[in-house]
Amino acid sequence: MSYSVRQVADFAGVTVRTLHHYDRAGLLTPSGRSHAGYRLYDDADLARLQQILFYRALGFPLERIAAVLDDPQGTALEQLRARHRELREEIARLERLAGLAERAIEIQQTGVPMGHEERAEIFGEITFDLSYATEAELKHGQSPGQREAMARAAAHGKEDWRRLMAEAADWRLRLLAAFDAGVPADGERAAGLAEEHRQHITRWFTPCPPDMHRRIADDFHADPRAFALVVPPSQQRPGLAAYLRDAVHANARRRTESEGTP
Repeated sequence: MSYSVRQVADFAGVTVRTLHHYDRAGLLTPSGRSHAGYRLYDDADLARLQQILFYRALGFPLERIAAVLDDPQGTALEQLRARHRELREEIARLERLAGLAERAIEIQQTGVPMGHEERAEIFGEITFDLSYATEAELKHGQSPGQREAMARAAAHGKEDWRRLMAEAADWRLRLLAAFDAGVPADGERAAGLAEEHRQHITRWFTPCPPDMHRRIADDFHADPRAFALVVPPSQQRPGLAAYLRDAVHANARRRTESEGTP
């Protein structure tokens, strides 16, 4: 018995365009054609389509499906085992992402119940971007410093955050004044501001050696979401992120070159 492309699409729950694509890719070529040139599928074609859809449901790309179907005895078991490993890894990754999202939300919420007005009073325009927090955790989450920083951030109370943010706001005003005045990024004043920032991180989150501080400053320069954690967009100037990065790098060089300086 033969079936039209529309009938097969309805049977399988796919689109006609999908079947045409499988045909062009050489994955599922119908066994026959009507007098008018339309595709006609037989029962063997439907069985092959069922296999294709099974492997697609497992997330196989078309080229891997073709390899399995063209040599089922030689590759099917190997490919299924490989895909099983990939799926288990993906499940683990998604579970970790779910945990990261929860932790990022804790950072967003500062771990302390606050009303909107109270939050605005403490944090002002500074916001914690959930996507950035999650990506940062994916990138650095296994490091002891990141774990400690997350734990300490979640443990801060409202008064801790109030003092922390007031300290950061005072530092930010002096950073902006130095930048606006054209103070060299590698000069004493800018290096001093960079060192204050490094000590701020150490005091409130995690020990921050010069190499770690350089990486943080590089993130500030590379990612606007990261820089918005220290300077809200309304206060930013063109070149300010690069200025802070250069000041941090200059300070790090000075400290690592100074004997006995951590």
